[in-house]
Amino acid sequence: MKKFIKWFFSSSTKPDFEDYLLVDDLYDRIAQLEEKVLKLQEENVETTNTLYEIINSIEAVDRRIDIVAENPLKEQFE
Repeated sequence: MKKFIKWFFSSSTKPDFEDYLLVDDLYDRIAQLEEKVLKLQEENVETTNTLYEIINSIEAVDRRIDIVAENPLKEQFE
């Protein structure tokens, strides 16, 4: 990348652009980025599943609170 920036800002007579990009380096970088994307997608699925579990737990507790609020203990013993 540094070579490209130097090439871009150098004088107006420029050699071929291909000399500044090593194809193997680009393929390696693309492969690394693809691996990162796959890992992030997996983590996104895990995070989404965890959030759904938390939401379901909160809703279950909320329903229990509603039941207790409708039927206080003192009424149960009378």
